[in-house]
Amino acid sequence: MNKPVAVSKTKPAGITFSFEGKNLKTEQVVRGEVVAKNEAEARAKLNRRQIRVIQITKLKKRRQKKISQADITIFTRQLSTMMKSGLPLMQAFDIAAKGHANPSMTQLLTEIRTDVEQGTSLADSFSKHPKYFDDFYCNLVRAGEAGGVLEGLLDKLAVYKEKTQSIKKKVKSALTYPVVVVIVAIALVFVMMMFVLPSFAKVYSGMGVPLPGLTQVMMNISDFFVHYGIFILIALIIAGVGFHKWFQNSADLRKRFDHMLLKLPIFGQIVRKATIARWSRTMATLFAAGVPLVEVLDSVAGAAGNIEYEEATQEIRTKVNQGISLTSAMQATELFPNMVMQMASIGEESGSLDSMLNKAAEFYEDDVDTAVSQLSSLMEPIIMVVLGLIIGVILVAMYLPMFNMGNAIG
Repeated sequence: MNKPVAVSKTKPAGITFSFEGKNLKTEQVVRGEVVAKNEAEARAKLNRRQIRVIQITKLKKRRQKKISQADITIFTRQLSTMMKSGLPLMQAFDIAAKGHANPSMTQLLTEIRTDVEQGTSLADSFSKHPKYFDDFYCNLVRAGEAGGVLEGLLDKLAVYKEKTQSIKKKVKSALTYPVVVVIVAIALVFVMMMFVLPSFAKVYSGMGVPLPGLTQVMMNISDFFVHYGIFILIALIIAGVGFHKWFQNSADLRKRFDHMLLKLPIFGQIVRKATIARWSRTMATLFAAGVPLVEVLDSVAGAAGNIEYEEATQEIRTKVNQGISLTSAMQATELFPNMVMQMASIGEESGSLDSMLNKAAEFYEDDVDTAVSQLSSLMEPIIMVVLGLIIGVILVAMYLPMFNMGNAIG
C-alpha cells in the first residue's frame, strides 16, 4: 500500500463565495460555496465544474473555530450515510460542507472537494491535511477506493472514530474530575488564606489574648500567603507551562508518564483497558479492510495512544515479519490480558481475526464504561469528605478563639 505523500501543513488563504448557478450537465439550478483568492478565480473554478454562474456573492468573514476530531467524526458518519444512500461523492461533500456550523470545517471540506473534482483521489486529498486526517484514516479510504468498497469502509471508519472518541471522553472525564476538584480546593485555600484569615487576624490582634495552637499555625500560614502568595501563584503557572512544553518536546518524559499512568491504582486499569480496546478496534478495522497484517501493525502502533503499547506493537510487527504468529508475539510483550490473546488465537486459527478482535474491543469498551461509572460514584463522596476536612479545619481554627472566650466568660 502506498504511503500518503508528505504535504505542507500551511493552510491556503482564500475568500468564501456563495453562488447560484446552472449545472450544464443536469440543467439543474445549484447553490453552494466556493473558496478562491478572488471572484475571477471563483468563477473559473465553477466553470471547471461545468456550472454557469447566475449569481455570486462574497461572504462576510465568519469567526474561525478550531476543527476538532469530533467534527471529523461527524463528517465521516455523514459522508458514509449519504454515500450508502446512493448520493454522488461531490453532492455528499456539498451537503456536508453547507450544513456544518463551523466555518473552518466548511472551508476544509470545500478545499478537499475542489481537489477531488480536479482529479486527485479522495485519499490523497485527505492526506494534504494530516492535522485532521491521519495515516490510518487515509489508508482506509485508499483501500476503499482501490477495492470499490468506499461506502462500506467509510462506515467502518465512522464506527471506529465514534467508538474511540467515546472511550477517550470517558477516560478523560475519569482523569479530569479529580484534577478539577483539586484545583478548586487549592483556589479555595488561596482565597481563604489571603483574604479571609487576615480579617480575623486583625480582630484577634486587638483583643490581646494568646491564640490557640491551631489558630496560630493557620495565622502563620496566612501571613506567608499574604506576603508570598502572588509569587507562589506565578511560580505555579510558570512551572505548569514549563512542564507542558517539556512534556510536548521530550519523548522520554512522555514514555515515563505513560508507564506511570498504567501503574496508577484504579486509574491505571481504566487507562490500560481503554488502550487495549483502541488497539483491538484499530487492528480489527484495518484487517477487515484487507490491509496486510504487517502494515496493520504499523498503523496500530501509531494509533495506540500509549508509548508502551506503541513500542510493544513495533516488537510484535518485527516478530510477525520473521514468521512468528501474532498470538505468540503478543504474549512475549506481557502487556495483553489472556482474553485478548485467546480471541486473537481463535481468530488466527479460524481466519476471522477482525471479528474476534472486534468482540475483544467491545468487551473492553463496556468494561471501561462500567469502571468509569463506578469510579465517579466512588470519587464524589471521597472528594467531598476531603474538601470538607480542609475547609472544616480552617473554619475551626478561625472560630476557636471565640469559642474559648465564650467558655471563659461562661
